Amino acid sequence: MEPRDSQAIYLQIADLMCESVLSGAWKPGERIPSIRETAEARQVNPNTVMRTYSYLEEHGIIRNQRGVGFFLADDAYDVTWKLKKESFQRRDLPKLFRIMDLLRVDFDELERIYQAQKARGARPEAGPLSPTTEEIEP
Repeated sequence: MEPRDSQAIYLQIADLMCESVLSGAWKPGERIPSIRETAEARQVNPNTVMRTYSYLEEHGIIRNQRGVGFFLADDAYDVTWKLKKESFQRRDLPKLFRIMDLLRVDFDELERIYQAQKARGARPEAGPLSPTTEEIEP
């Protein structure tokens, strides 16, 4: 796991786990990897992963079944979608708007760029924190 921006590593891991929920890789009610498994896969301290799981549990995305493991909440998709949408509006859109202003890109041009990429089937470039199939499989 490599630090990115100023976001805490436990939140970066939470983002990746939320991507697994939103992409459908993880299903509601399904068991997710243990703290130890996630720590090994991400090459981070288990305490960092414990903080991630606590964060996700506080937000109602996962639940702990004592002695069995962690599971996605039945409404994990809806809760995750709402959380990520709020974060996108609060954190990402202001950056996008600032860059658009600096580059004098209007919404019509942004729409053309978006449609062109969509037509090509283009997806955002995978960054160093994008999960691989092996990393997101429960």
